Amino acid sequence: MNYDFSDKEFNLFVEIHTLISEFVKDKNLESSDINTSAENIRQALALLSQTPYLKLGVEKAENYNGLLTLMGAMEVIAGTSPSLFLSIETSTRIFGRILSTWGSDSQKEKLLNPLLNGQIIGAVGLSEDALNVDNDPLTTTAVADGDSVKISGHKQYVINGPTADWIAVVGMMNGKNVICLVEKGTPGLTIGEKTATLGYEGVAISKIILNDCTIASSQVITPKNDKDMLNTLKLWENQILIGAGLGLMKTAFESAKDHSKKHKTGGKPIIAYQEVGFKLSEMLTLFQTSQLFAYRAAWTADTDPKNVESLTLCAKVFCTESAEQVASEAMKILGGSGFLSGHPVEEAFRCSKYGQIAGTSTEISRVKIGDTALGMNK
Repeated sequence: MNYDFSDKEFNLFVEIHTLISEFVKDKNLESSDINTSAENIRQALALLSQTPYLKLGVEKAENYNGLLTLMGAMEVIAGTSPSLFLSIETSTRIFGRILSTWGSDSQKEKLLNPLLNGQIIGAVGLSEDALNVDNDPLTTTAVADGDSVKISGHKQYVINGPTADWIAVVGMMNGKNVICLVEKGTPGLTIGEKTATLGYEGVAISKIILNDCTIASSQVITPKNDKDMLNTLKLWENQILIGAGLGLMKTAFESAKDHSKKHKTGGKPIIAYQEVGFKLSEMLTLFQTSQLFAYRAAWTADTDPKNVESLTLCAKVFCTESAEQVASEAMKILGGSGFLSGHPVEEAFRCSKYGQIAGTSTEISRVKIGDTALGMNK
């Protein structure tokens, strides 16, 4: 297992960091305004399309180490702007992978190429009454009507819902799991108001309602093995949330470290106090252990996909819970300044909770990890 990055990969990380760091200057990426969110995403996608970033994990990128490279790159963007990261990844890494993995040639030509060129925003409608779909069957249904398909149902917690050009709606058709590609403005599609959230305030999350929403039958994706489709979608989502956790930890740790060097109390920088050093060492240990866990899960996804699910769940539990712990310790070091609304550490602390309940929640993850350990998933 080699988790070392090549010079080419490091150069990519530096390029992405430079582009995004310059981009976020003088921008309110945590604005709850829909138009501002949409403009931020479109500009960021256009910028990143100049690099291989949008293609990582979606199409083969020469001289890059697959998902391992992607995990390192995701950490860079997530550490710069959590909201921008979640919006970009949902569009590119989930909507994009749906097209690249299961889409037809015509669907790829129509949507995937523009997506990877940063020209459109994608969203995915999966969750219904709860964030998790592990225990509840899908109630959204699609019914064939000649050359058309009518979709009825609802989806909650749709990231990019109000800003997306296309939404991949997951539902049931003829007893099988399918994905319906629904364009913004399609009759029968209603997009709800932006949902107010604890963290990720700059992400446009909403409910969508489909009432006999009619699309062409050519816009329906039917994976050959539809039973594995939901697990695959969850795997992709969990990978994104792992990357988000790394970025949040990086932001919190770096902020606390810089503050401890500059802020003085008792006539000396607080880094001189042993307790602060202990906190920083614990934070760094959690951060670097999370990195290794995340890199191993990413490497396994490419090299041993049959065993990736349990390892990814382990990494997700550890990384998302460590993100909250690191952000909490950083707030203790920063004191009042870290508690102020809008501070990167305060933002990281609020965002850290989402990673534990989204995707496969940490509670359900533990159940599945236990089942694997007991050999119940064979």
